Amino acid sequence: MEENFITLILSSFWSIFLIIVFFGASIFVHELGHFLAARRRGLHVERFSIGFGPKIFSWTRDGIEYRVSWLPLGGYVALPQLADMQGIEGESDAEKLPPISYSSKVIVSVMGAVFNVLFALFLSLILWGVGYPAAVEQQTTTVGHVSPTLRVPTGEEFQSPAARAGLQPGDVIRAVDGRDVETFTDIQHAVLMGSGRDEEGNPMVLVQAERDGELLDFNVYPILQGRDRLRTIGIQGAHPVIVESLTDGFHAGEAGLRPGDRILEIDGRTVYSLGQIQTYLQEQGGREVTLTVERDDEILPLRFTPQEAVVTRDGDTRFMIGFQRQEVRTLVYRNPIEQVDHARKRVFQMLGSLVNPQTDVGLRHMSGPAGIARIIHWAAQADFRLVLFVMVLINVNLAILNLLPIPVLDGGHIVFATVAKIRGKNLPPNFIAATQGVFMMLLLFLMLYVTFFDIDRWWHDSQQEREFREHYIDPFPTNAEN
Repeated sequence: MEENFITLILSSFWSIFLIIVFFGASIFVHELGHFLAARRRGLHVERFSIGFGPKIFSWTRDGIEYRVSWLPLGGYVALPQLADMQGIEGESDAEKLPPISYSSKVIVSVMGAVFNVLFALFLSLILWGVGYPAAVEQQTTTVGHVSPTLRVPTGEEFQSPAARAGLQPGDVIRAVDGRDVETFTDIQHAVLMGSGRDEEGNPMVLVQAERDGELLDFNVYPILQGRDRLRTIGIQGAHPVIVESLTDGFHAGEAGLRPGDRILEIDGRTVYSLGQIQTYLQEQGGREVTLTVERDDEILPLRFTPQEAVVTRDGDTRFMIGFQRQEVRTLVYRNPIEQVDHARKRVFQMLGSLVNPQTDVGLRHMSGPAGIARIIHWAAQADFRLVLFVMVLINVNLAILNLLPIPVLDGGHIVFATVAKIRGKNLPPNFIAATQGVFMMLLLFLMLYVTFFDIDRWWHDSQQEREFREHYIDPFPTNAEN
């Protein structure tokens, strides 16, 4: 117990360290892009700050103040010739400095995003060399399991949309809503972010799948599941079912099953996932079944009578064979351009869903600092390479979001500079200051808003995990044991 506690503490510190280092590095790289471009273009640099608000400590070199500030929601380089940000960055000497060209304003503004993309390319270059781990079921487009039913937030169970539409294990999904998909993660993302609706306004997604060499179109009607009420259709990706170990108290060993066996068929039906086996056993109600397994390049038929086991404190039972599945993971090697382009598509897909009233995605589904920290923490617990993978996504996000035409952001500076160029004179300083102040407050409110839902989501997930442990007599990892 003491050893587990110490391990938990050390792993938490490791996660916190990685969050500080990598998230801080992303901010630093962004501001470094502005800083180097400003120096190159001959702009006056007053201050280089990581964080906003009062400084923690600072030093001055070559007339530039370098500081670390208390509010770790970003950072800035004080460039009074680029934009007067007195209300946010403090006093400046903007009125005493000569104006700069339009091209300098655009170049300096955009270089923060450019450096984030370069940082993402650097991290993805590392991943290209070492690979990043992924579950095999997320790297396929073959349907492994179609859930018979799904539970909605009210507690009611309905036939799953995929089952109702006629999708089957073994179907290879080629496109969702007309967009080609390469992985099961792409499929899930496309469904979740989808905007399709039928004539009555109900969520709808068009799934194109290949079955026995024939392309079929399915109109699937997602349900809104979970606390966040996001679209889901009830399918899982295919994965090999390999026996890792046998479960005590079951007769699987006596029937001939051995660790290392790969289950190919059940009663002549090709097996695409463990979930498929579990569903089939419940449908058969304990009837004897035949498993076809592969062992040392030999194909063996094994006959089993599943055993009924109590799995919850309420007395719920489930028919089981009695083995634990081996988790199969693979290393993914994508070149840097593919990785960054994949992240870019995800960001634009998210932005499109946010502004499209036909989707079920809203601002509350975005992640703020707390949500990002949670993702990095999860990645750090799983594999360090996944931290690099997450940081590629975050840096591409930072690059694109900072170029949105919103005052206070880099895109807003470009808009102000462009308007001034068209007008032939600068915008009134009071107008710029007021606009930036308003949007700064809006961004802070947005940050608080999404952080509230981040924390609420985190707490709710932890509560569900506790309830799961309390409800199930012997909790099984998802899709890991049968």
